[in-house]
Amino acid sequence: MQSDPTDDAAMALEDGPVDAPRSSIWRIDLAVAIILTGCTAFWGDLVGTGLRSHYYLASVLTSIAIVLPLALRRTHPLIMTALISAGGLAQLFLVPAPTWALIAVPIASYSVARWVDGHESRLIVLAGGLGSILGPVRWSVDDPIGSMSPELLPILAPLIALCLAWTITPYLLGRRDRETAVARQERELAARERYESELVKRDQQTRMIEARVRTDIARELHDVVAHSLSVMIVQADGGKALARKRPEAAIEALETISETGREALGEMRRIVGVLRADPDDPRPADFQPAPGLSDIPAMVAKAGERVQFSVTGTQPTVSAALGVTAYRIVQEGLTNFLKHAGPASQATVALIYQPTTISIEVANDAPGPDTPVNGDPPISVQGSGFGLQGMQERVTAMGGKLTAKPTRSGGWVVRAILPLTRRAGAKAPRDGEEWTKHQQNGEPT
Repeated sequence: MQSDPTDDAAMALEDGPVDAPRSSIWRIDLAVAIILTGCTAFWGDLVGTGLRSHYYLASVLTSIAIVLPLALRRTHPLIMTALISAGGLAQLFLVPAPTWALIAVPIASYSVARWVDGHESRLIVLAGGLGSILGPVRWSVDDPIGSMSPELLPILAPLIALCLAWTITPYLLGRRDRETAVARQERELAARERYESELVKRDQQTRMIEARVRTDIARELHDVVAHSLSVMIVQADGGKALARKRPEAAIEALETISETGREALGEMRRIVGVLRADPDDPRPADFQPAPGLSDIPAMVAKAGERVQFSVTGTQPTVSAALGVTAYRIVQEGLTNFLKHAGPASQATVALIYQPTTISIEVANDAPGPDTPVNGDPPISVQGSGFGLQGMQERVTAMGGKLTAKPTRSGGWVVRAILPLTRRAGAKAPRDGEEWTKHQQNGEPT
């Protein structure tokens, strides 16, 4: 026998009857069953033929056995069906006339269809249909069993049809109500799944946003703190060496350390101000504008005389994001130089402004962090490894291209090409393309 999709869906939704009743509903069913039991026991036979005493006692007892189980029609419909079937068979053989207990048949038929799985309910309704045929036949038989009542023979077929309708019609109504309840539960389940899916989606989006914010914060903190501390360490080491030989140079180094520390503190306050800013708070946030192209010369100057700076072209007007990106690229390149280069190494910073691009190169001729120069050990500042990754993320976000690689002389070079206007589908210039063009023109790199 093939399964009914409606029944499978209903059983998948919950374990037990669809729309399982509350305790108050069960008490109502019990009260109704008791009232109907009392009525059927009091009224006796349905057609008012006046059953003899021994038939009347059998009628009362079997009617109680048929009607009282209706109290279980929602909670235990199969047990109800078994009890009613047993009472019906007993009444069929012990009582020769129909009784008021027949009121339980449509109620039981509806309950089976409404709260029992389709396979079992169909078998039960077939058994009920068989009883609808046997009942009229039994009522047409006189005592002793075997002789037919002549006055009932003409109406036997209509009586059987009436009993079948009395059984099947409530069953069809119950199936309809069950399918409606199943459809409603499926809609509620789908709505609940959509809601939970939306919650999961929002949670994932929130986690992604938080991760992106943490990455941005880490990148900003790395750019600010690493560069400033590197400059301060270099100046402190240099000032310590010059304190006895050239006190005025040591004072200048201390001033650079102080100024760099103040600027680092200002940038830290700017970052914290952005994080703590409340869009609903009318008070202005306590932070300064982000650095840009115009701040690069001052930053390079603080790195000391070992860094040479050149600018080609006219500084364009760019967005704040592009200005910060260019500033951070130079800052990170100088930070790596100050971390790993020896005290005698040199570095160059070149900015080339083109009509459509900004090209940045930070190069050094450092012999390496572990190679002494003139007996002086290199300055060692432990790096985190996040700097180049942060630069790559910034340049990619601007639609540009970044390369960082060692040079033939043993140094290191960082090159970035940033488009001034990012067109849809436009590719960044190939590595070295702008630099080769300027080298051919004899321009500094």
